[in-house]
Amino acid sequence: MRVLRNLSAAVLLPMTAAHAETVTIAALGDSLTAGYGLDQEQGFVPQMEAWLRDQGADVTIVNAGVSGDTTAGGLSRVGWTLTPDVDAMIVALGGNDYLRGLDPAVSRANLDAILSAGQDAGVTMLLVGLNVGTNYGPDFKRDFEGMYVDLAAQYDIPLYPDMFAAMRIEGETQDAMRRFMQSDGIHPSAEGVGMVVADMGPVVLDLIAEVRQ
Repeated sequence: MRVLRNLSAAVLLPMTAAHAETVTIAALGDSLTAGYGLDQEQGFVPQMEAWLRDQGADVTIVNAGVSGDTTAGGLSRVGWTLTPDVDAMIVALGGNDYLRGLDPAVSRANLDAILSAGQDAGVTMLLVGLNVGTNYGPDFKRDFEGMYVDLAAQYDIPLYPDMFAAMRIEGETQDAMRRFMQSDGIHPSAEGVGMVVADMGPVVLDLIAEVRQ
C-alpha cells in the first residue's frame, strides 16, 4: 500500500509518440465526485481535469459520481463504468455509508468487490478514504477508516486517506472548515473543491504516470 497525500512532485508527463494517447480516468463516487450543489465547471471532476491539463497531462476524467450513492451503489455501477477505454479508476465512496451508520464490514465488502472488478479489468486504481467522527463510537471510526488502509494494502494501490484533508489542515477546526463548505455543512464549496484538487492532484499525476509505464 502507498499512502499518499501530496507527497509527490507534480511533473510534466512525457509526451513521446509511444505515450501520446489520452489517459481516461473514471471517478467512481458519490455527491462529492458528482459536484452536488455546484455549477458544472466547479465540481471535483472538471476542476481536477483542468488542474491536470495545466500540468501537461493529456487526460479525460469521466464523472461516475452519483449523489446519495453508497458503496453498494458504486458496486452496482462499476461493471458498466469500466468500459474498454478506461485506463484508471479513482474510487471515492463511503461517505453515505457513514452518514447512514451502515456496518463498516458491509462497506468494506462492497469496496473490496469494486477494487476486485478494477483489478480484473486491468485498470490502475487510486482509493480515496475519509476521516470520520465518533458519532457511532470509536470502534466504528476505527473500522471505517481502517477499511481503506487495509484494502489499499491488499490490492497494493495508493491511498489518499482523507478526501477533506486539505480543508481540515487549512481550517484547523470543524467550525473553521465551514467556510470551505456549502450551507449544508457536508459538501465543499467551489473553493473547497479547489483545495481538494490542488492537494490530491499530484497523486493523480502519479496515477497517470503509472498508466503510461
